[in-house]
Amino acid sequence: QVQLEESGGGSVQAGGSLRLSCLGLGSTYRSCMGWFRQAPGKEREGVAAIDSEEAGRTRYAESVKGRFTITKDNAKNTLYLEMSSLKPEDTAMYYCAILRDCRPGGAASYWGQGTQVTVSS
Repeated sequence: QVQLEESGGGSVQAGGSLRLSCLGLGSTYRSCMGWFRQAPGKEREGVAAIDSEEAGRTRYAESVKGRFTITKDNAKNTLYLEMSSLKPEDTAMYYCAILRDCRPGGAASYWGQGTQVTVSS
């Protein structure tokens, strides 16, 4: 059974930084993982994806490109999302996922429970 556990969310002022972590439990090694987010009243948005089979190729949504960095530590079964220059519009629940389609917003097989990020102006 696969489980994904996010952590690292919190409240930060605009311009600040946060690092999200996603620990995989069970048989979690997959070639592609990613982060999504969903703000209240908005559709879920794919944020970033990383493909271990393509030498760690990363892809980002335009809204976060240059500010967010996705990395993966296979030895620790942990996915990360480094977020900097945060904006109030980044406020959302952030979810990690194992992806079948390796791109931001691609179809996912497994989801975590989410971690809240709140950015104040």
